[in-house]
Amino acid sequence: MNQRKIYFYGSVCLAIFAAIMIFTSTKKDEPFSELVKIALRDVGNKLLLANQDSTSLILPVQKVEESKYQLSFEKELTIYPDTLVKIVQQSFQKANLPSHYQLEVKQCKDLEVAYSFLKNASVEKDIIPCGGRNMPQKCYTIEVRFLEKTATSSFNTIWIVLLSLSIIVAFIFFPKRKKIKQPHSTIEDGIPLGKFQFYPEESKLLLASNEISLSKKEVELLTLFVENPNKIIKREELSKKVWEDHGVFVGRSLDTYISKLRKKLSEDESIKLTNVHGIGYVLEVKII
Repeated sequence: MNQRKIYFYGSVCLAIFAAIMIFTSTKKDEPFSELVKIALRDVGNKLLLANQDSTSLILPVQKVEESKYQLSFEKELTIYPDTLVKIVQQSFQKANLPSHYQLEVKQCKDLEVAYSFLKNASVEKDIIPCGGRNMPQKCYTIEVRFLEKTATSSFNTIWIVLLSLSIIVAFIFFPKRKKIKQPHSTIEDGIPLGKFQFYPEESKLLLASNEISLSKKEVELLTLFVENPNKIIKREELSKKVWEDHGVFVGRSLDTYISKLRKKLSEDESIKLTNVHGIGYVLEVKII
């Protein structure tokens, strides 16, 4: 097995493995999201009960971003920061959710953060401000972001990058099948020109078994005429297309090559290179 194939099959295997890892990780995230939503609904219920409210609705919990969820309420409520911290901690522990998260309480009207705290696995690293300062009755939304899930997100990103690179490498090193070169057919592949067959790639004319060699310039000129049969091609156009970017053009060069082509085509009376005085040349082809 050559190195190209090793790269290709290695990339395919890596791509398959990366796809499996992403799929597996995504599947694992689904039950986590459901647990978070259940726990947040429990938080919402306890907050409403703390407000002596047992009838108003808790709106559906939304996943707004990766690892970020939003809890909303039907009616306004008063939030007691100390109570909020305790309720969230208890509900999350009961649901066995990660203990490293950031919580923000936002005002519905302007989405300004009215209160926030950071909970860590270690109590010493918790940041819980404003204890004992109650928040007035307003419309609030509560957003929680699980910081430990960020690692999972980064993990998925790495696998996505690896998957993309694997596909690119596999495409670059894809073992191309060699084209089977078909045997050259001297009759079928030529361009019909009267009694001749014209082979631009091989720089030749074929008349029966007689092969007539052509120079590069003769091929270029004859190609233009064959593409425009019975049409006048101006001298300027012929000169530009055949001699452009090929050095200095001498005025008589065109006439010289036309003369050579006339001689080589003279064996067939049905085609004729004619000079249109003062304008250019035309390849006259009689339709039989």
